[in-house]
Amino acid sequence: MIGFFIALVSGALMSIQGVFNTKVTEATSIWVANSFVQLTAFLVCLAAWAFTDRSSFKGILSVEPKYFLLGGVIGAFITLTVIKSMDALGPAKAVMLIVIAQLIVAYVIELFGMFGVEKQPFSWRKLMGAVVAIVGFVLFKW
Repeated sequence: MIGFFIALVSGALMSIQGVFNTKVTEATSIWVANSFVQLTAFLVCLAAWAFTDRSSFKGILSVEPKYFLLGGVIGAFITLTVIKSMDALGPAKAVMLIVIAQLIVAYVIELFGMFGVEKQPFSWRKLMGAVVAIVGFVLFKW
C-alpha cells in the first residue's frame, strides 16, 4: 500500500515540477533551467546524505555494468523533454503521453528482462491496459 501512495506522490510531484521548470525556462533558457534543476537536486541529495546516510561514495565504483551510472545523464534529458513537451502540449496532454510512454517502455523492459529486471510473461491484459491508456489520451485530446 505504501508503494501505491509513493507512486501517486511521485506522479503529482513530476507534474508540478514540469510546470515549474517550464516557467523557469520562459524566464531563462532550456539549458539554464535544466542546469538549475539538476544543481538544486544535487544539493538536496547531498544534504539528505549528510543527515541520514553517510555511506561511502566508493560504492559507485563497484556498480556493474557501468552504463547503470548514466541515470543522471538520462535525468538531464528527462528534464529537457518534460519542459519541451509541456511547453508544446500543455501539462495535461504532456503528462498523459509521458505516463503512456513510461508504461509501455516499463512493460517492454519487464517482458524481455532487460537491464537485469526479472523477465515477466506476456499478458494480454497488460497490453490491453496500455491500449486503453492510448485510447484515453485520444479521447482526452479531442
